[in-house]
Amino acid sequence: MNGASREALASAREQFNALTDDTSVDAAKLAEELAAVTALLDREVSLRRVLTDPAQAAEARAELAGRLLGNQVGGPAVDLVSGMVRARWSGSRDLTDSLEELAYSADLVAAQRAGQLDDVEDELFRFGRIVSSNGELRGALTDRNATVAAKTELLRALLGGRANPVTERIVIRLVVQPRGRSLEAGLDALSKLAASRRDRMVAVVTSAVPLSEGQRQRLGASLAQLYGRQVHLNLDVDPEVLGGVQVRIGDEVINGTIAARLEEADRRMAG
Repeated sequence: MNGASREALASAREQFNALTDDTSVDAAKLAEELAAVTALLDREVSLRRVLTDPAQAAEARAELAGRLLGNQVGGPAVDLVSGMVRARWSGSRDLTDSLEELAYSADLVAAQRAGQLDDVEDELFRFGRIVSSNGELRGALTDRNATVAAKTELLRALLGGRANPVTERIVIRLVVQPRGRSLEAGLDALSKLAASRRDRMVAVVTSAVPLSEGQRQRLGASLAQLYGRQVHLNLDVDPEVLGGVQVRIGDEVINGTIAARLEEADRRMAG
């Protein structure tokens, strides 16, 4: 996003946080309503452009949003959307992208209030790993010819009763409303958004065998000291690393695996 949209999103996040700090606000309902507004503005491109048209007065845009949504969604959603359309956006799609982020954030607030945010983070990560390793499943979930009902039924069969209800809602929405994004990219973005609820970094930790609880705690403490903030560990097991641990945080990789050392030795011998 360009400067104007970045500022508008930052303001929207502040408004969202103030809104959801009030525990009387139903976060799950807010999530569904913001997702519905996102879908509406994706379909109605002309409306989206009117609501972000800088030639129109900010209050006029907010009044239009209030009239259109007042009978469709609750007061908290109307207030949030009205505040967002008052802002200046560099592009009309930036508004819908930001609304989508806040919809997912509202679901994560619901999980956080229930003390289940860690579970949702872990389940999103594990589901992403399952999708990336199962071409048949990925194909079924991304098939453009498959109906929304078919994809929803498949996901409920996979996740129902096994995953947190928030995870199930989030994944279903991501699959049936991909908005031009790959499934893997969407799951990765959601994992990072979940971590940001507590201002945490996400580390993908790959080891040849599962780490013990003590090893996880020591690694988490070491990374927190290194980066100066709490780090959430997403754990993956890959026998091909042979031994040791690989840690990926964003674009940075800390590689202490035996496989990496052997590769480095080979490169030095070849050089």
